[in-house]
Amino acid sequence: MEEKTLAKMQQEVDDYIQQFKAGYFSPLAQMARLTEEVGELAREVNHYYGEKPKKATEKANTVAEELGDVLFVTMIMANSMDIDLTEVFIKNMDKFNQRDQFRFERKDGRKKGENA
Repeated sequence: MEEKTLAKMQQEVDDYIQQFKAGYFSPLAQMARLTEEVGELAREVNHYYGEKPKKATEKANTVAEELGDVLFVTMIMANSMDIDLTEVFIKNMDKFNQRDQFRFERKDGRKKGENA
């Protein structure tokens, strides 16, 4: 099986969208869809880890399925705005590794201001 990178996944999503005349929806419509998918994810998390059990009549979805939907819609949104998610990921990790390096207690015991 071919290894999937974010770039390859974004291309696969674009190939999928390009087969339809409608193409990409507007950013506002995409934001509404992303919000809907995040809501569905929240519902599943609540069913599995919260205090609200699923009704017997509700479809059995999984947290993984809903996370997959969020990822798919995120890629659609990124593609439509010409955003390279690999580039964004690298920048975000750099930011978190700098800003939040000592935000939480570290397993190695290091604290802010100490040398590695």
